[in-house]
Amino acid sequence: MSSDQVQGAAQRLLEAYRSGTPIDPLTPEFAQAELSTAYRIAQAQVEQWEKDGDTVKGHKVGLASAAIQRQMGVDQPDFGHLTASMFHLEHQPIPAATYIQPRIEPETAFVLGRPLTGPGVTIADAVRAVEFVLPALEIVDSRIRDWKIGIFDTIADNASSGGVVLGSRPVLLRDVDLRLTGCTLHINGELVATGAGGAVLGSPLNSLVWLANTVGPLGVTLEPGHVVLPGSMTKAFPISPGDSIVANMSGLGSVSAILGERAEQ
Repeated sequence: MSSDQVQGAAQRLLEAYRSGTPIDPLTPEFAQAELSTAYRIAQAQVEQWEKDGDTVKGHKVGLASAAIQRQMGVDQPDFGHLTASMFHLEHQPIPAATYIQPRIEPETAFVLGRPLTGPGVTIADAVRAVEFVLPALEIVDSRIRDWKIGIFDTIADNASSGGVVLGSRPVLLRDVDLRLTGCTLHINGELVATGAGGAVLGSPLNSLVWLANTVGPLGVTLEPGHVVLPGSMTKAFPISPGDSIVANMSGLGSVSAILGERAEQ
């Protein structure tokens, strides 16, 4: 695919961010394209954000659990970039106008103390690189109308990234078995889902290894201090302005988020 087509798709997605108006799926235009082209479209957006003053603070693995893959109709993980502007504090209303059609996912979050550069990263390398773990909520969002996405669309749209809320109680990796970490997700006080860390590629650590080995050949190193979201323990749930979300994770504690009322923006 030509550079003009890649830049054109990136500009349409960037305009969707700015206007809050979703666009039609990209898949028909790029039906014969490799997934590497979708990553080029995503990277073009990241480069524009950096030019505008934003900073990459980590990465996320999307489509990592069977539940999410079934929900989205795909059969493999993908990855996106997390920038500084995507991180929100607990207990502080998140501006609803930031998002078009947000959904919430409960995840563990790795904070790295050492760099990870693939290919060739092993589980042992990943364990050594993790400084601590936090409970997290990811707000996924799609700039594609009505979430009518295929794997090409979500990759090009930065893996449908939106926002991140981190809990504030760090836990050492040796003090928790992430495979067995159970999760409950409540929206407005109602239990909507339960899950476990083992739903994420068998273990969230497997997801971290996959990410390092996938981005390494692209010239990307997972940096110390960066946050890695390995994937959701449940399917994603739509959220609306005014909603309050709480995830409780055994061994990790809880994390909460509030989506502000749109009228307040």
